[in-house]
Order: sequence, then structure tokens, then C-alpha cells
Amino acid sequence: MPVTVRQGTASARDGWHNAPVSISADGSPKARIVTALLRDGNRVLLCHRSPRRRWYPDVWDLPGGHVEPGELPGAALARELREELGIDIAIPAGPPAHEVQGDTFDMQIWLVEAWMGSPVNIAPDEHDAIAWFTEDALGELSLAHDSYLAMFRNVLAEHRA
Repeated sequence: MPVTVRQGTASARDGWHNAPVSISADGSPKARIVTALLRDGNRVLLCHRSPRRRWYPDVWDLPGGHVEPGELPGAALARELREELGIDIAIPAGPPAHEVQGDTFDMQIWLVEAWMGSPVNIAPDEHDAIAWFTEDALGELSLAHDSYLAMFRNVLAEHRA
């Protein structure tokens, strides 16, 4: 499945609420996904997708989920983090830090460094574990997307700079 990655998409993209829905190769609408790269100092939070999941089972992924019809991407991100991790974030004001486009989905990724509450796995049907990882441990993981490792390393390197 081809995946296109865009970094630093601070261009004229104001979210998906006014954008036409992308169509996948089979003619169905692409899933619109929003995710958060939660960074706490030199670590990032990942969720392990349940082996029973239909899409991307048994891999480490970013928390987030689908944008509902009529929902703004930032509001969807805040809702998903509340539903999956029990944390509250401010709705992102700017564009996503990264985008990943696949055959069946378009994903926006926001860097989140502030939240209220402590992340816990309150969606065990979706994730069987959540954990914080430092850069050293990330290379050992089976990640949902090949582009993640470089993105995680870049985000952690920015923190060190």
C-alpha cells in the first residue's frame, strides 16, 4: 500500500472541513484520521493496537481516530484523546505537523505537548497497551507505519536542540 508523508504542512491547509473527500482506488471515500504525537520530554506515547483489530493489528500506533461527518479535525482529535486516553487537550489552532496519505486513508498528525490528566488506556477494545518510549526503544517496535520512526526521531531531536 503506497503511503505519502508530508512534514510541516503549515501551508494553506485549514483542515478538512472545507476539503473534498478523497476517494480510494476502489471508489470508496478515504477514511479521515487524526492522531496525536504526545511528547513528554524525551519520550513519546504509543498505543499497541489489539491483535483482533481489522486494520493494522498488533502494532504500535499513535492515539487518535476517525473524523466524524461535519466534525472539525482538531475537535475530533480532542474527542478521540478523551475517549482513548482520558486526557483533555486544547483544540489545535494550527495545521498538523505531519500528514500521511495511504490508499484508503488520509491522516493528520499533531504534536501535543500539553494535556490535562494522566494518559490511561480507557479503550481496551482498541488498544491492549499504552506505553511511553524513548528514542532508544523505538527501533525495536513494530510500528503501524514505516514513516513513524523518522518522524519520532525528528520530534525528539527538536526537543534536545
